[in-house]
Amino acid sequence: MTHLFINALSASAGGGLTYVRNVLPILSRRRDTRTTLLVGEALRKEFEGFKDLCVPKESGLASAGGRFCYEQLALPSLIRRARADVLLSTGNFALFRSPVPQILLSRNALYTSSDSDRDLRERGDYRLWMDTKIKGVLARWSVQAAECTVAPSETFAAVLRQWSGRSVAAIHHGFNRSGFFRDRVALPPDVEVTLAALQCDLRVLFVSHYNYYRNFETLIRAMAIVKKRIHPATLRLILTCKIQSEANPGSYQAESAAALIERLDLRQEVVELGAVPYPALHHLYRRCDVYATAAYAETFAHPLVEAMASGLPVVASDLPVHREICGPAAMYFPRFSFEQLAERIIHVSQSVQRKTEMRELGLSRSQDFSWDRHVEQLLGLARHLAKSASRL
Repeated sequence: MTHLFINALSASAGGGLTYVRNVLPILSRRRDTRTTLLVGEALRKEFEGFKDLCVPKESGLASAGGRFCYEQLALPSLIRRARADVLLSTGNFALFRSPVPQILLSRNALYTSSDSDRDLRERGDYRLWMDTKIKGVLARWSVQAAECTVAPSETFAAVLRQWSGRSVAAIHHGFNRSGFFRDRVALPPDVEVTLAALQCDLRVLFVSHYNYYRNFETLIRAMAIVKKRIHPATLRLILTCKIQSEANPGSYQAESAAALIERLDLRQEVVELGAVPYPALHHLYRRCDVYATAAYAETFAHPLVEAMASGLPVVASDLPVHREICGPAAMYFPRFSFEQLAERIIHVSQSVQRKTEMRELGLSRSQDFSWDRHVEQLLGLARHLAKSASRL
């Protein structure tokens, strides 16, 4: 039996939390693997039924710097006490003196993105620019320090190989269709009321909290063109966030995006739902017409798979990783061209034949992603590392 120690202290939102929520149930059912999980206090209740759960009581873990220091100083002794065979570090940064072989999950494209670098400098957000540079150095050292690094797509694995000079494995993240569409949780009452009140002809959905790299401004500008072109038909862009700096994780400043909405007279068209619980998201996908993303940096993009599985046609920025995940099931546009994004949305929304084709392609493509298959491949790496270490 392989004993896997999972460091998920950084899992608090977005892809990191999605990953832990999907992988842990699978690991807990396996009889050939024992798993010890390290999470922050905020997730204690969610995982309290897990057999081997570590929740640090130390203060100062809310910041990335605090977590990093805690991991480097305290994590080795936790791993030794647990008598684990392999460490799985899920948050982009490795334990530099791990007492056991380590698998690093690297999934942050911002450290290698020239678009992000330019965007931060153009916005004058030099504090975040410097923070990203420092974390990028640590992330590169982490890839070099871990016995094995895993990326969620072949596209990002190739970037990491060139960036770090080390071997990097690609294991696609998965999708749990039965779990995602299970009617466990209804939409929050306020969200339900908002959606029920929407009287419109075209609903475009984008699932993300506000940040720079998801390129909200390009998406918003495209909506102004769509609004004008489809008039007198009506449009709504539905967001699972609030365009407010204080309402989102991280230190992203949303004021310019909020001002853009006002300047383009889109206050009625942009619907800011705020965060929607993950178990209820499938209700939202199925009440929309098109899924659109203008992101300029991604490593996998779970919402694309969720949208395809929900039967939504996808319009995505033309990134290699988006083409890897969606293939022919999506329509693509140059990542900063709001004009072409608008054209793609209008085309797919007004062509019944194209919409039907994309729905069928998307449903088929979404079946290619499996969390069970992801876990099996990951455990294969873990068993290999544990066996190699035992021979030393």
